[in-house]
Amino acid sequence: MMTDNLFTSMTIGGLTLDNRVGVAPMTRTSATPEGLATEAMISYYASFAHGGFGFIITEGIYPDDKFSQGYLNQPGLVTNEHVQSWRRVVEAVHQEGGKIIAQLMHAGALSQGNRFADTTIAPSAVLPKGEQMEFYGGKGPFREPREATKEDIQQMITGFAQAAKRAMSAGFDGVEIHGANGYVLDQFLTDYTNRRLDEYGGSTENRVRLLVEVINAVKEAVGDKFTVGIRISQGKVNDYTHKWAGREKEAAIIFGQIGTAKPDYIHVTEYEAWQPAFPEGEGTHATDPAFEKGQSSLAALAKRYGGVPVMANGKLDNPDSASTILAKGEADLITIGKGALANHDWVNKVKHNQPLAVFQPDKILSPDATIKPFETELVRTPK
Repeated sequence: MMTDNLFTSMTIGGLTLDNRVGVAPMTRTSATPEGLATEAMISYYASFAHGGFGFIITEGIYPDDKFSQGYLNQPGLVTNEHVQSWRRVVEAVHQEGGKIIAQLMHAGALSQGNRFADTTIAPSAVLPKGEQMEFYGGKGPFREPREATKEDIQQMITGFAQAAKRAMSAGFDGVEIHGANGYVLDQFLTDYTNRRLDEYGGSTENRVRLLVEVINAVKEAVGDKFTVGIRISQGKVNDYTHKWAGREKEAAIIFGQIGTAKPDYIHVTEYEAWQPAFPEGEGTHATDPAFEKGQSSLAALAKRYGGVPVMANGKLDNPDSASTILAKGEADLITIGKGALANHDWVNKVKHNQPLAVFQPDKILSPDATIKPFETELVRTPK
């Protein structure tokens, strides 16, 4: 298949991209204990820009000094020191001709390490499924969270908005609100983790309310010219196969309500088993039906009901699959995770019809997910 459609330009919000291929957000636990970006992170992110990616979405960055941090050695955007450390990352990416979007993430009940708090919060006091991820520094069962108060919820909203302003100050090209993968905004969206009886719980319209309020607050904080997106999924890091109970009817409400807030894009991701604990063959392609066989993909549903540009993620490291979802009009952009980790120059290789390296999780994510020295070498090679 011709893959030329991957290499056309596009504008999302105030951001013009040279091509349609981005690096998906991936936790790498390589910041300092205080949450500062490091030299390894500078070279790591710059290498993707050097390799031709049109845009890069960072790992999840914690936005406040209360309950948002999810992992030890996770980067933050809370202090001026955080801003200064990220500015060096952004400048390195820009020097390589790339664009970089900061993903803002509040872990909620799935926090495995938070230097600011010993407890976790969530929409309801529901013990998370599964166990903590050891390659992200955790071990054993999650803690049972306490139910978030209205004050906690307001602090979440404010935290996202203020961190977005700091991202703009650091020179980022946009922000992505992490509303996926089982973290706090997805916990509000999910029926079994949200047992609230107030305006944030119960119906799908109520459960999506916080996501809409965060989008609105962030957009108000940064203005119309700064790109703001949101990431949405069904599966979670601790519950990969979860599906929305209301199927397409629920998807219509979720994407429709998010669309009313007019984010610059919706980034949908399907369950992708790229972690060492799961067989390589497991997972759902972004091109697969979101629910019943023969029906629409999650990306197509986001496109149908959201009314804004859509990024698709999930086993799209095969160039033909990536090109197909664009050609079918189900998505406007694609992001790749494991394919990017194996090929920081994926875009340049595909463009020049060069072979792609196979992802080796044991090499990259063992014994932990920290950035390995060999991952930062590409920036020292000619383009």
